[in-house]
Amino acid sequence: MPILTAFILAAFVGYGGAWYLGLLEGNFALLLFLATVVTGIYWLAERFYFLPQRARAAQQLEAEAQARREAHAKQGLASDNVDVTHAKERLLMQPWWLDWTAGLFPVILVVFLLRSFLFEPFKIPSASMVPTLLVGDLILVNKFTYGVRLPVINTKLTEGNPLQRGDVVVFRYPPKPSLDYIKRVVGVPGDEVAYRNKQLTINGQPVSKTPIAPFFDDESMAYASQFEEKLGEKSHRLLNNDKVPAFVQGADDFPYRQNCNYSVEGVVCKVPEGHYFMMGDNRDNSLDSRYWGFVPDKNIVGKAFFVWMNFGNFNRIGSFN
Repeated sequence: MPILTAFILAAFVGYGGAWYLGLLEGNFALLLFLATVVTGIYWLAERFYFLPQRARAAQQLEAEAQARREAHAKQGLASDNVDVTHAKERLLMQPWWLDWTAGLFPVILVVFLLRSFLFEPFKIPSASMVPTLLVGDLILVNKFTYGVRLPVINTKLTEGNPLQRGDVVVFRYPPKPSLDYIKRVVGVPGDEVAYRNKQLTINGQPVSKTPIAPFFDDESMAYASQFEEKLGEKSHRLLNNDKVPAFVQGADDFPYRQNCNYSVEGVVCKVPEGHYFMMGDNRDNSLDSRYWGFVPDKNIVGKAFFVWMNFGNFNRIGSFN
């Protein structure tokens, strides 16, 4: 068992190392699931086989010591008074290969359940959601708002609430589902979404867009035009860059592309059933549904709702729209 366990642990470390170095595409959900299963098997084996076996060995040691003392007493010999407590403790102690598997199972199980069904942490890697979310923001995503899903295969168990226009959502990037993206929902199934001349229109109705104070970008050390937009019941901020043209450059060939009409003014798309149209709040610096298409419902991960840390700016901590 020690050799087998060492091989299993080495496989996990090797997978993680190759993922970190970019030698393969990692799948953390799958890795965590496998870790839960493997450590769970060891935990069951420890509880129902290895621990009872060690307990019997410790009891036998104690019984042998007691029998020896009784035999000495019957013969009128002085007892050896050997203390077997330390020996019993060593017999009952978990070996390293169980300590690193069965011993970690409760922690891994809690992490697996929390991450799979309740809340999952993410780090914002790009500026596509500025000014709502900044690079380096560590956010929490609600995994049950839109329905509970099975981990790894992402199959829905419960329906939950429908996605609403204006929600900030984490989803699996359709062209490459191993990647997680975060954008804002601007179109739900059946909507006609138009983004022409940097004005968002839903089903023929222009979305309210009010100029507010310019946004200062600490990274570029420059100001950007900032607006307040209202999608659904809540308002949010967005950025536009006057120097970037309105037309969409380099749109991919994606499923249901025939639902979209591109022009020099921008794009108009009819959202198919079971899909959503996503856009970043940094409208001229976001690769979103305008470029790679609609997000199917099966790709939805959860609703982003809280910044729990930004090590460069503690003032970022809090909820957001």
